[in-house]
Amino acid sequence: MIRLRKTASTPTDQGRLQINVTSATNRFPINNATISISDSFEPDQTLEEVTTNSSGQSPQLTLAAPPLDYSLEAGSPRPYTEYTLRVTAPGFEPVLVTGTEVLPNVLAVQPIQMRPLDLGPSPSDDILIPDHTLYGDYPPKIAEPEIKPLGEDGEIVLSRVVVPETIVVHDGAPSNASARNYYVPYKDYIKNVASSEIYATWPESTITANILAIMSFTMNRVYTEFYRNRGYEFTITSSTAYDHKWIYGRNIYEDISRIVDDIFTDYLSRPDVKQPILTQYCDGKRVTCPNWMTQWGSKNLGDQGYSPIEILRHYYGDDMYINTAEIISGIPSSWPGSNLQVGTRSDKVRQMQEQLDTIRSIYTAIPPLIVDGIYGAGTEASVREFQSIFGLPATGIVDYATWYKISEIYVAVTRIAELV
Repeated sequence: MIRLRKTASTPTDQGRLQINVTSATNRFPINNATISISDSFEPDQTLEEVTTNSSGQSPQLTLAAPPLDYSLEAGSPRPYTEYTLRVTAPGFEPVLVTGTEVLPNVLAVQPIQMRPLDLGPSPSDDILIPDHTLYGDYPPKIAEPEIKPLGEDGEIVLSRVVVPETIVVHDGAPSNASARNYYVPYKDYIKNVASSEIYATWPESTITANILAIMSFTMNRVYTEFYRNRGYEFTITSSTAYDHKWIYGRNIYEDISRIVDDIFTDYLSRPDVKQPILTQYCDGKRVTCPNWMTQWGSKNLGDQGYSPIEILRHYYGDDMYINTAEIISGIPSSWPGSNLQVGTRSDKVRQMQEQLDTIRSIYTAIPPLIVDGIYGAGTEASVREFQSIFGLPATGIVDYATWYKISEIYVAVTRIAELV
């Protein structure tokens, strides 16, 4: 599909793009996939052609992007360049991605899942990424009470705040029965929404504040079983009028991904209120929303040095605070409470080594390690390569984010193995 240019954005800066290619049936990496990259408005002119490595990853490509200032001022021309990707691999159906968004000075990561040919004919897996919500035209949020009344007859409410393993996303308005439901890992959902609704070029405190608002809103929908109590078979929608904008197949940004990995168990609370707060917001320019956070306003506060909680309290009041869920669904064992690094000896080290050793059976670039409960140089090298593959700072230390990423990938790999 050829998209018509809406505005002229002269590429004077540069951004980075990495493509991660996996099988749609088991999420295993696809080696030697061929990817051709072109500007979405000149799709027949190939700019780059690359292949994936054993981890299913392309090299990081440096591509033209509009001036950085465009993403820092409301009302500017389109602040990202849109690219088209054509992906082929032996034994898989080709995939076309139109609209991958590359911002200046940040790394965009485009996930692509390819369907094996031996599964037979199927609907197209091509991806069309629409405009970012801060640039395109989307319906504003329909206001709701930030705290849901509970205790109605027949209503289902979780007993505790739980980080769900999966979010069921209805890709349309609630009443659109023809819209498809997608089963999306919780962190992947948050990263997708944040990449769709804010710019990764903004101050880190602003990005963090917005991610906290997105997570708290989402966990309110989970905790109150909001849609299921109304007879729907999904957790949340992709409609900005009702929830947040989630876009099937869109690229995410490394900075946003890193922050989500660091704080994914957090949500926003008020005193004596058990449920996560339904933190609604608007852009603050095209749409105004008194008593809610505005995205562009939060960006300006970040520029002034406000911390994430200061930004949130500026809009939602001084009694807003950050809480942490005690339960994470689908994770074999909780964070040990301190970093694992060279010299650490414990059962937690052994457990992590066992999981990493299983993962390396699929991600063969990870060096072998000895499963002995002792964190030595070999374990450090394996952890560092794992971190590099999955977009974490390659420190060789198992911190909070790395522990849960290892657990997440281990669960995915072992579940698939059980089905084979």
